[in-house]
Amino acid sequence: MAASTWGNEETKFFFSLTPEIVLNEIERNSSFRCTGRILPLNSMENRVYEIEIELDSPAKSPSDQFIVAKFYRPGRWSREQIAEEHEFLADLKDNELPVIPPLANKHGETLFKLSEAEIYFTIFPKMGGRIADEMQDEKLRTTARLIARLHNVGAMKESAHRLKLDTETYGLANLEYLTNHNFIPENFESRYQDIVKKICEASSPWFSQASYQRIHGDCHLGNILEGRESIVLVDFDDMVQGPCVQDLWLIIPGRDEYAKQQMEQFISAYELMRPFDRSSLKLIEPLRALRYVHFSAWIARRWQDPIFPKFFPHFGSERYWQEQIMDLHEQYELICQQAI
Repeated sequence: MAASTWGNEETKFFFSLTPEIVLNEIERNSSFRCTGRILPLNSMENRVYEIEIELDSPAKSPSDQFIVAKFYRPGRWSREQIAEEHEFLADLKDNELPVIPPLANKHGETLFKLSEAEIYFTIFPKMGGRIADEMQDEKLRTTARLIARLHNVGAMKESAHRLKLDTETYGLANLEYLTNHNFIPENFESRYQDIVKKICEASSPWFSQASYQRIHGDCHLGNILEGRESIVLVDFDDMVQGPCVQDLWLIIPGRDEYAKQQMEQFISAYELMRPFDRSSLKLIEPLRALRYVHFSAWIARRWQDPIFPKFFPHFGSERYWQEQIMDLHEQYELICQQAI
């Protein structure tokens, strides 16, 4: 895996970004006229700003007075990978799914680069809404049908440059980064390596048998908004070529009987719009384990960003790695039980 996929030493975490630069670049690459009001929005990975714009006619809603500019962390995604995110959003919008595709300028471009730095950005319309709470009954069924439609569109074409969600990319490559950069204490390193490799070895055959296509990739409840008229799917920054079940278990992450009932209800509604391979449910626990490893590697790759030590003060401690090893052993046991 190329280092640029995740970020490298060139990334100085957007220290060069100032309100003046942001506003000037918006006006240079689009027809928007900014009033000068700019508000940073919560985002640990990218830099996202809400920007007030001048309008030629009265706004139909308060949201019309604003745009949202997303500046991608340099070195994480290539231009081709970001373009495939935008292409997926355009495909979904063309098929009448409730997503928020980026706005195009008069040349039809949706991806722009700062004039003096290798930092890409895009512009979205602002859309009001609130994060969906726990899924219940009809909301669960509505979301299931929406995810099935998303997967129907995702299957129409492949993304040649996006990551493949498998044990190599999300497991072994992340493990290699953590060990090569000495993030794991010496007295925990061999145990952590051992359990990650065991999980990858045990579940790799399942991933090799799975069907891969474009999926959201990070479809937890925080990326599902309840808008005025419908549920809206947001933040396709982590879209991947992956098994469809990834977009199901993140919505219903539990393992108890209630979660199992919810998953069955979800799949039943999903199957009204698209067939679902129930054998892929065995991938849920391996996918959960890979997410643990990926999360640790993500923090490690961003550790030089001052905000990360503040948000993850226990990362790197012996307690942190001990808990990680315990959690991964639990995942391995669950994977082994499924293999019987």
